[in-house]
Amino acid sequence: MSAAQALPLAVACLWVIAANLAAMLPSRDNHRSCATALVVIGVPLLGWTTYALGPIAGVAMMAAGASVLRWPLMAAGRRLKRRFGRA
Repeated sequence: MSAAQALPLAVACLWVIAANLAAMLPSRDNHRSCATALVVIGVPLLGWTTYALGPIAGVAMMAAGASVLRWPLMAAGRRLKRRFGRA
């Protein structure tokens, strides 16, 4: 594994650690600001990881991100269901 491949993987691991630390901290806004920051950082990181390591690593990174950010994803799903109905 070259340095060009190891760097996105290391940054992705740091992102997961930061997400877990943010989840452990008390929050008055129900962790919305942390989730927003993690999404803003995680989306370009997902693209970088996919570009450097391939689509399988990208899908694995996306699954890791979805497992960490499951509540914002569920809230977005509920909003879409309300907006477009059950069709």
